[in-house]
Amino acid sequence: QVQLVESGGGLVQPGGSLRLSCAASGSIFSIYAMGWYRQTPGKQRELVAVITSGGSTNYADSVKGRFTISRDNAKNTVYLQMNSLKPEDTAVYYCNAANVRTTWYTKSSDYWGQGTQVTVSS
Repeated sequence: QVQLVESGGGLVQPGGSLRLSCAASGSIFSIYAMGWYRQTPGKQRELVAVITSGGSTNYADSVKGRFTISRDNAKNTVYLQMNSLKPEDTAVYYCNAANVRTTWYTKSSDYWGQGTQVTVSS
């Protein structure tokens, strides 16, 4: 099976930076898209940023210009560089791998990481 392991969360002051990493491991043939979502208590999980295997990216309007998503296809790893953090960025951040194939002929599946807490506070 496939596992996603996130790292890099923590506590940071407003205006600070954090870098999240998510490594996918297991029997992986291909991953179409990798991305980051976030969730706060009582709210639905929302897209933060996503990147395809070809490098196309999409960002939530609230993070454009502050967050940058990148990906190392050889390592099946996705990164989220978060700059100019605001208190409203506080959330649990989840890594997602979409359309993952373990062989060329198997049906694709989606996977989620366990989540990492990001807290922006003075």
